[in-house]
Amino acid sequence: MCRIFGSFAAGTAAGTDRPEPAPLMAVSARQRHGGPDEHQVLSGPGWSLGCDRLAVTDPRGGQQPYRLPHLPGVLAVLNGEIYNHTALRRALAARGHRFPDRCDGTLLPALYAEYGPAFAEHLDGMFAVAVLDLRPGRTQLVLAVDDMGMKPVHLHHDPHGGSTRFASEIPALLAFEGVRISPREDSLDTVLATRTSFSTHTALDGVSVLPPGATALVRPGAAPVVRRRGPHRAAPAGDTQDVLRHEVRRLARADVPVCAITSGGLDSGLVTALAAEHARETDAPPLHTFHLTYRGRWPDSEAAYARSVARRARTVHHEVAVDPDEIGSLLTRTVRHLGQPNADPIALSTYALFRAVRENGFTVALTGDGADELFGGYDRMRAALAAPAGTDWAGAYADALSAAPRLLREHLYTSHYRAFIADQGSAADRIEQELRSAEAIGEDRLTATTAFETRWRLPAYHLRRVDHLSMAWAVEARMPFCQPAVVTHARSLPTGARTGKRALYEAGAELLPSAVLRRPKQPFTLPLAAMLAPGSPLLDTVRELLSPARLVLGGKVRADRVQKLLARHLERPSHHDAQALWALAVHELWTDVVRSLSIPVGCAA
Repeated sequence: MCRIFGSFAAGTAAGTDRPEPAPLMAVSARQRHGGPDEHQVLSGPGWSLGCDRLAVTDPRGGQQPYRLPHLPGVLAVLNGEIYNHTALRRALAARGHRFPDRCDGTLLPALYAEYGPAFAEHLDGMFAVAVLDLRPGRTQLVLAVDDMGMKPVHLHHDPHGGSTRFASEIPALLAFEGVRISPREDSLDTVLATRTSFSTHTALDGVSVLPPGATALVRPGAAPVVRRRGPHRAAPAGDTQDVLRHEVRRLARADVPVCAITSGGLDSGLVTALAAEHARETDAPPLHTFHLTYRGRWPDSEAAYARSVARRARTVHHEVAVDPDEIGSLLTRTVRHLGQPNADPIALSTYALFRAVRENGFTVALTGDGADELFGGYDRMRAALAAPAGTDWAGAYADALSAAPRLLREHLYTSHYRAFIADQGSAADRIEQELRSAEAIGEDRLTATTAFETRWRLPAYHLRRVDHLSMAWAVEARMPFCQPAVVTHARSLPTGARTGKRALYEAGAELLPSAVLRRPKQPFTLPLAAMLAPGSPLLDTVRELLSPARLVLGGKVRADRVQKLLARHLERPSHHDAQALWALAVHELWTDVVRSLSIPVGCAA
């Protein structure tokens, strides 16, 4: 698990100037938190390739960028884990390749030499890979990410100079010389309508992200050519519990300490129970589990449920209590690490939780992310299935994704911004169109919504957040539900079994406390409505970010109506109003962060 970056210029083959080392080290420094164990940058005429390493597999070996003596001119860097590296190494060794260590990424140059840009089709894991081929007549850069988008790659291509630059994190990308950016004009509407940027867009003009399961081919002077690979097919054996057990055990193996995140819900509870079972059966030390709470009395606490899961699984349980007075500083740090706005208040909890994981000596954490998307766990999915024919189920679905429903957004916007969004179209409009188009060609609603959730929302909204905020503390988050065998198994189930996570409840019947199985669904998050109350530590921060002077200067929302929304919430606290206020505040803070990372906005970082 690492942070990677690099550049590829128009004249690489012809021999342009070598990139200066100081700016490259500035790029590395902005994401070094995710790779504190080793730092290396290689560069040559027209190219650079770098890595900040978090040593997980074969910590003593695996120096990046990877190079093999018998393959001069082929370099590679890896962010992530390749779980089938042992089998791949064995097959490549049979073809005559030799490797100096057993690190998973060391085999990448050989795999590329055998299969070219199709090398990623042979990888099973979570990964973002960059391979630089400098051999005469073959000069190219190849970028690839895993099928679920667990590990991101952000890109900037200069259409005038012909240079392409990439990095694991947006702040690092903005440190490259020549990267010119500005916030997208529709970024505020996107945050309010979908809570974060979907598809290949980010909130910045000029910065894109590779979609899940994509490979990008970059030739000197040309823009990246992106194609989606076919899904990595797995052949799961057994029922849901068996398939999940196999993946949890596979991901629980590491050369560094492994723990589990236990929210108190079904998904993380299943992962916890199976990981603890694996530790007992292999005579390993007891599994450590982590749960986050906030000091004081707050509604919707899941601490008791998490404790019951831990007791049942016989883990060493850590209940991490965060001081609410710290929330303001947590907000600033999470927005900076994410590099673009994400309106889910869970970001603060995620950041603080992984901090505790690292401070307690753990480098790998198993999580329950991805279960809702694959097994129909969201209320909006059930509502879509239950909606009668002829009703606007797609519109209702899009509104359920929002931080502020369509009517509230249009009420808050200035007339100028409302007209701009009407002319350009909202991200919500595109989501509705995708869902309606899928139904029009004969897809059932569960298939359509699952495809949307896993292809776009899961990687952008959840996985990017988990990646950035775990790596903010040099922790590798592993997600059993996102593995190919679980994905294939979930998609093979009949509609009833993957609606409302019925298959998962059946899998957990013998593993989890009955109270956890009976409880209503509740996301692991921040008690936002209660924390935006008079006298609370968060209210002053939000008030400052939503001051009339700031909002008038931005010109997108009516300051008077935002103030009325805040007053309404303070009089009658509402989760929905709190969520809209939070999204507005996060977007305002993000614009400040962007200015600090690229001073001034629109100029070279």
